[in-house]
Amino acid sequence: MVLTTILARTSDGLPLAASTQDEQSGREMVDYQNQAKMLFKKLTPNSPTKCSIATGNYIYHYLIEGEVCYLCLCEQSFSKRTAFTYLEDLAREFDKLYGRQVSAARRPYSFIEFDLYMSKARKQYSEGVGRRHMSQLRDDLNDVQRIMMENIDDVLQRGAALQDLETKASGLSAVSQKYRKDAQYLNLRSTFAKVAAVSVLVILVLLYFFVF
Repeated sequence: MVLTTILARTSDGLPLAASTQDEQSGREMVDYQNQAKMLFKKLTPNSPTKCSIATGNYIYHYLIEGEVCYLCLCEQSFSKRTAFTYLEDLAREFDKLYGRQVSAARRPYSFIEFDLYMSKARKQYSEGVGRRHMSQLRDDLNDVQRIMMENIDDVLQRGAALQDLETKASGLSAVSQKYRKDAQYLNLRSTFAKVAAVSVLVILVLLYFFVF
């Protein structure tokens, strides 16, 4: 079963639309939704476009299409193939309706009216999974090999590690520029010293021949 679905802009993690099962509420679901928002913040241009992330008793599946990340939280037993087919369905419809408006969105959940379509699609795919389960089992096993599987803690910690690495890299770049400038200054001083030494030698030679 799909428990909740959230769409977010990949560039800054801004939530664009969301839909949750009516019976799925309470503190636990709010925690998972907040966790999903943290996950959006960790996405980079190098993030996989399809990924499954284990979190507690559930699993996130996300799909990145253009400027939008489509994410759903599902039960562990829910078909991975069905989950990604559901996300691909949402991606096609959302892009058709709002694709050109995504970059201009300024407030969270600017496209909350898309909840109606997501609710219908979620119900359709959840009801159909039982009938299609056996015929899709082989395809699901193949999909597992193609779609990256990660753990939520690893993903969130990796984001912090990448930020630390970027900070250190910036520091090294600054030190490198300083050493480069110092080297250029020392080379310039060395050149001036050589020129001065040659000039003094020439003057001494001229004095020797013409004065003495």
